[in-house]
Amino acid sequence: MAKKYFGTDGIRGRANRFPMTAEIAMKVGMAAGLSFQNGSHRHRVVLGKDTRLSGYMIENALVSGFCAAGMDVFLLGPIPTPAVAMLVRSLRADIGVMISASHNPYYDNGIKLFGPDGYKLSDKIEGRIEAMLDKEVELALADNGALGRAKRVDGVHDRYIEFAKRTLPRSMSLSGLRIVVDCANGAAYKVAPAVLWELGAEVVAIHDEPNGVNINEDCGSTHPLSLARKVHEVRADVGIALDGDADRVVMVDEKGTVIDGDQIMALIAESWHQTGRLSGGGVVATIMSNLGLERFLNDLKLDLHRVKVGDRYVVERMRANGLNVGGEQSGHVVLSDFSTTGDGLVAALQVLACIKRQNKPASEVCKKFEPVPQLLKNVRVSGGAPLETAPVKAAIAEGEARLGTGGRLVIRPSGTEPLIRVMAEADDSALVESVVDDIVMAISNSKNAA
Repeated sequence: MAKKYFGTDGIRGRANRFPMTAEIAMKVGMAAGLSFQNGSHRHRVVLGKDTRLSGYMIENALVSGFCAAGMDVFLLGPIPTPAVAMLVRSLRADIGVMISASHNPYYDNGIKLFGPDGYKLSDKIEGRIEAMLDKEVELALADNGALGRAKRVDGVHDRYIEFAKRTLPRSMSLSGLRIVVDCANGAAYKVAPAVLWELGAEVVAIHDEPNGVNINEDCGSTHPLSLARKVHEVRADVGIALDGDADRVVMVDEKGTVIDGDQIMALIAESWHQTGRLSGGGVVATIMSNLGLERFLNDLKLDLHRVKVGDRYVVERMRANGLNVGGEQSGHVVLSDFSTTGDGLVAALQVLACIKRQNKPASEVCKKFEPVPQLLKNVRVSGGAPLETAPVKAAIAEGEARLGTGGRLVIRPSGTEPLIRVMAEADDSALVESVVDDIVMAISNSKNAA
């Protein structure tokens, strides 16, 4: 059954509009709090957020809901999503919450939920929470004497900084590297420059002055052009671009060329494979990852396991198959030796370690394969089911036939925005463009006809 509130990465939408209202956030706190109560001890939740203006509204609403359910709330303030996943275990909490819409503009917001093990919730648990949102959950709330308390926690940034540094060998230093880090005016604006500097790098931080409405605005992992310009301007060795909640990363080399999540996964997988650290004989990626990554891994006698879009599904497959490297082309990179979710900064540190060990320019170290021509276009929709119409089905079937066995076609609704994403890849770039354009036109015509 289709979910009403949850998408591919928690609950997300326009702030102060359904489903991202204060009322629903309070009910999420109530329902999640009741779902994770276990035994008679004082239950606790860790609650982090990024730098969006609407974070204040959502945070206070969630606190009300959790306290009403009898849970004590530990307020972390602006902090990366992977730090919440780490702290839910470190602080022995029953549940972790991150208020963020990741790479979306400031006017969106979202709620991501983590279980006591630090992993994002399964579809089953999300379904159980969702079923409670439209019911009278007040009937099961805490008695007056059992209501929860809320308090701000000091030192959480220091905990995460030390955690991130420990993902590299103690002997590893980044001295001699000049690094530009684009903090996306988001949750990592304090911790990311600190980690890099404490590891010995010369750090140039940009987009590190959040004001509540500039998060991801022409910056961060979805807009790496300004990072490339800064790398060129200050003659840096490499650039790092995080997104608003720092669970994804893309990088640029000294020439300004973008290093996406596929290239990052390829580099780390090869490095770990050579040292015997890679587990499971492969990597997990999504249906959107480039065919070039699959061919590169196959040449190393490694498998590429593909799953549907969403780092949660990447992690589920990694856990099921015993793999420790996975991620998405967009820059979610999950290294399960260190973290239970995507961690942009930790992934970047592994890349920097490879650059230091090889003592070569980033442009030589980080381009592991030539990407197969791939084109992704988005079609904005406002309801209906255009993918179910006969003209669109016919266009898709024709596109698959034209691409044949040497190409791939992926059409899917976005789980976080009102978009249909159309992606094709094959060795013939002109063919790819033609196939995508024909399907996009069919969807647009169907939408207009509706």
